[in-house]
Formats: sequence, structure tokens, C-alpha cells
Amino acid sequence: QVLLVESGGGSVQAGGSLRLSCAASGYIYCMGWFRQAPGKEREGVAAAGAGGGSTYYADSVKGRFTISRDNFKNTVYLQMNSLKPEDTAMYYCAADPRFCNRDSWYHVLSWGSWGQGTQVTVSS
Repeated sequence: QVLLVESGGGSVQAGGSLRLSCAASGYIYCMGWFRQAPGKEREGVAAAGAGGGSTYYADSVKGRFTISRDNFKNTVYLQMNSLKPEDTAMYYCAADPRFCNRDSWYHVLSWGSWGQGTQVTVSS
């Protein structure tokens, strides 16, 4: 397991942008983002392998969110544009040493390490 520390959450109006960052304590192949709104299950938002060739997104964020990696800094980013009130949630960074899998990345049980979360609030 690695230690994950998120930053960059906050409050923004609909249509605005935020950039989340997650720094890992060491190299780890697959990193991603999940979110959980009050009363709802945690859901996968995006994932990216260290090689840069495998990136995955939830349908609800495609075209608005972009995941990227800085492997020298062991950091993953989530650029969130055109934010909507329904994007309001606690956002969690996740990491796992195995390859990012297109068929399983969005399952909570696919990930071995989790950050403590950062709140994103989008007002209408």
C-alpha cells in the first residue's frame, strides 16, 4: 500500500473548474479518482495507468474531466471543467499496483489504497 494525499477541492459555481491533485508516497501503476455523494455509493470517476496509454472515464464525466499523471512526482491530477451541481461529492484518490483494467477499474474492490478525500461542492 501507498499513502495518498489529496488536495484541490473546494466550492465553485456551476460551469466552473477545479483541479484535484493526489500525491502518492511511492510509485504505483494504476491511480484513479472516485466520488461519493451523501446517501449514494462510491463511484468511479476516472483512472490512468502510469504508461499513459490507458485512461478510463465514467460516462457522466467524459468530455468534462481529464485525468493525468506526473510519474516523477508520483502524482495524479483530475482537471474538472464545466462542473455541474450533480458533481458535488467527496472525491477520493485510489491506487493499486496492478494494471488498470477497463472492465474493473470502476469497482471499489479493485483498489488497494485510498486517500482521505477532498470535498467538491458545485452550486447552481
